[in-house]
Amino acid sequence: MSASAAVPTPSACRALPAATALRRGGAAVGTAPALLLGGAILLWGANWPVMKLGLGHVSPLWFSALRFATGAACLFAWQAARGTVWRPRAADLPVIASIGLLQMMLFTALGALAMTHLPAGRSAILSYTTPIWVVPVAVLVFGERIASRQWAGIGLAALGVAILFNPHAIDWRDGTVLGAHAMLLAASAAWAACILHLRYGGSEASAAQLAPWQMLLAAAVLLPLALALEGPFTGDGTTTFWACLIFVGPIATAFGFCAVNAASRLVPASLMSTLMLAVPVTGLAIATATLHETPGPDLILGALAIILGIAASAVPARIASKGGRRLSEKDVAETRLGTRRD
Repeated sequence: MSASAAVPTPSACRALPAATALRRGGAAVGTAPALLLGGAILLWGANWPVMKLGLGHVSPLWFSALRFATGAACLFAWQAARGTVWRPRAADLPVIASIGLLQMMLFTALGALAMTHLPAGRSAILSYTTPIWVVPVAVLVFGERIASRQWAGIGLAALGVAILFNPHAIDWRDGTVLGAHAMLLAASAAWAACILHLRYGGSEASAAQLAPWQMLLAAAVLLPLALALEGPFTGDGTTTFWACLIFVGPIATAFGFCAVNAASRLVPASLMSTLMLAVPVTGLAIATATLHETPGPDLILGALAIILGIAASAVPARIASKGGRRLSEKDVAETRLGTRRD
């Protein structure tokens, strides 16, 4: 979720000019955006074990609803204080609907439900398998030609999923655990649908302008759904509950979004696409350290295959559609990130 380069980033989310710069692949990356991006990766990686902890104090749908309700409230308050609240136009509505309902509402709800039965680290890894869905659909439906390296990357990521699903890793007779794994793949597919929508559709508004509306829509759907399926509010009101909610809502969702939005305007898209792979790795590492989750050989091998496969599929390459349009390296990387606006 990062802003289109065509729309200025609000100053409260804009990185300060850096005195020094790092170089990655020939592109200069300032210290300030590097710190912003590093902070966002840490926040989003930590979000998985924090959600796992929070699910011990509130049911998954209520937790997901409150996450986006508090995130939307923070972003709306910040924008209102600066007089920059965006009024959605007709062209913005499909993007608000797809991101709000698929990437935010469905992805988060499925992830939270799955984590009531699975470790946080495994959940984080499986949720980042979007290229497995994006690339084949881009080829079969939208007629794009994909480099052989990217196909190899998809195959490697699929092998990683197969490793995580093998009968020695999980009990296929346990429908609950198997269903939780399926939820994470479905969540990944929902995110992939948003990436494809943004690649072939989208609006002129930036991600920063639309984010609070998307969060509001996600919360508006999740709140009555939680009430209908889980009953009255289930939070226990403990200090741990409020700490987890504040982290996943205002901090990881609202502030984390601003940090990525600011960094993505100053970091090359191809580099951004690869660096975001650190999120599930960070989630796995923090879950191992704080929740004492012990990754077995299957999780280590599967995670390694998935991460390497996604990295290979995210490497920029020039591909062409049937219509003859050449896609630049920036196009391909933005397709992976879901940030492109045509």
